Amino acid sequence: MSNFSDGINKFVGNFPPKTFAGGTCHMIGAFGNVGIVETNEGLVIFDLAMRQYGNRIFNSLRQLTDKPIKYIIYSHGHFDHCFGFSAILEEIEKKGWDMPQIIAHELLLRRFQKYKLLDEYHNWINSMQFASIAGKNRATSAQNTLEPTIIIRGNDNYQFKLGGLTFEIYHDMGETDDSIWMFLPEKKVLFTGDLMISSYPNVGNPYKVQRYPKHWAIAMERMIEKNADYLVPGHGPVIEGKDNIKEALSITAEAMHFVHDEVIRRLNQGKWFEQIYHEMLEIYPEKFKKHAYLRPVYGCYQFAIHAVYRLYHGWYNTGNPTDLFPSKSEEIAREFLKINSVENYYNHAQKLFNEGELQLALHILDVVIKGAPKENSGLLLKAHKLKIKILKQKAKEETSFIAFNILNNGANEIKSKLDELKKIQN
Repeated sequence: MSNFSDGINKFVGNFPPKTFAGGTCHMIGAFGNVGIVETNEGLVIFDLAMRQYGNRIFNSLRQLTDKPIKYIIYSHGHFDHCFGFSAILEEIEKKGWDMPQIIAHELLLRRFQKYKLLDEYHNWINSMQFASIAGKNRATSAQNTLEPTIIIRGNDNYQFKLGGLTFEIYHDMGETDDSIWMFLPEKKVLFTGDLMISSYPNVGNPYKVQRYPKHWAIAMERMIEKNADYLVPGHGPVIEGKDNIKEALSITAEAMHFVHDEVIRRLNQGKWFEQIYHEMLEIYPEKFKKHAYLRPVYGCYQFAIHAVYRLYHGWYNTGNPTDLFPSKSEEIAREFLKINSVENYYNHAQKLFNEGELQLALHILDVVIKGAPKENSGLLLKAHKLKIKILKQKAKEETSFIAFNILNNGANEIKSKLDELKKIQN
């Protein structure tokens, strides 16, 4: 198995359930891990994974314990952490149990409202982001949610006791503004949600709204202070041992501080995004590139640069007034083709591809694809096929799950256009 496949399999939870902390805690791997604390009064569940994993999570849970669920805690409102509840509700109704208390941050309520407002939009973008695991199935819908009953306000902490154990809950921003994490002091266990994952953090997701790298780093540092023996991440296996946990949290915090502070430094120097981005690529420390906890399995450093920049800067990010009120890209391409022939553009793209300059080849090919008339179907067909080949090659070399899906989706979308071009050619 390749390192990439191994990383993705761990990230999506393809490993058996884990019992730890003297048999009192469990973790069920999924796309969005489920943490379980077992007490003599019942269960505390930290996250519920995604709807598609709901039955598998429930069956695994009931192989571990038959105790009723007393509390469910949402680390944040993303669909892979709080939508897998159907089988649990069916069991509660069948057995006549009391409903558990549902704990979440107040901003999760606003998140659910936004998801309901933008239901079809989120289905569209999630079908692309998660294409390699969701297939043609609807990734999620927020029209049916299990609503919180205990709401944490602002930066308040929350604490409750069950079965002689203390459950400490803290709010910190990171991947989302509604993130909370939990510490179990008697068992020295951290439940982090997506504030810790088995990858470079998902900061700067190309499809999603703002994330918060500086706050993320601060959250890591607060967690280090707990001196935990076990850490249940939002994705990936349990991290065991004080030294391993401290290393995972400290290197993540350091990486988040680095990308934040270096982008800020360049903003203060009056630099635009393109210059900042390429300078940041050149100075990325080797210790981050090679570190096991910062592998770009889901998020990646390049995305994080975008996250910091857009946190502080508006949408005008080139400094070139030409880009203020842009023409359509197809119109620009047609003007380029008035200066030089479509054949020369295609041939140059092919030359760049042969030289391994894949990204530059894509830019040149887009002039052909967007600017050439449909009557030139033969060359358009060749250009589309070359673009597919380049995107597939880039996807094959990509380690980030999100970037892989973007590249692969792009290639698949172009394939759907080939039949139309073939018909025109014939």
